[in-house]
Amino acid sequence: MKPVQFQVNTLTLLAFFTFGSVQAATPTGQHLLDHDVRRLGTDEVVNLKTAYSGKVVLIVNTASKCALTGQYEGLESLYDSYRGRGLVVLGFPSNDFGGQEPGTEQQIQDFCRLTYSVKFPMFAKTSVKKGSADPLFSGLAEAAGRYPKWNFHKYLIDRDGRLVDNYLSWTSPQSSSVIQAIEKLL
Repeated sequence: MKPVQFQVNTLTLLAFFTFGSVQAATPTGQHLLDHDVRRLGTDEVVNLKTAYSGKVVLIVNTASKCALTGQYEGLESLYDSYRGRGLVVLGFPSNDFGGQEPGTEQQIQDFCRLTYSVKFPMFAKTSVKKGSADPLFSGLAEAAGRYPKWNFHKYLIDRDGRLVDNYLSWTSPQSSSVIQAIEKLL
């Protein structure tokens, strides 16, 4: 029987012992946030890495006609409470689950602003489902090991662009697990 030989480079070891795993980039080597996305209801395109570098980022796929839509209130509360310390919440409306985001971008924007006073950044309607997910959500899902299975799935990213955790749809943005994870990163 031949002995098995392993090759491990120093950078991989350093990353493993520093962060517990290597999650700073997608398997293709692209930074998780290095994506150009369009702001909701506008033609303005933003590179997330450039715009939110150094911030703790909570990315959420949202929907206006879902039983979980009330989470907008909790997301806005998180954003309002922690943005001064470096948290940003990024919302991505999606019509992937149950057709629960059927409106135009203007309708979505009006609903979020008027119903839940949403001030955190919102972006263009996005596909998040496995097989049709846009590149941002494909990278997040690959890093997390799971795609959103419903609206309001949350991905938490640290100041260096590494995925820290992800939370299933029914996990409230006000849950102790989400708040404790955010406070630890701030």
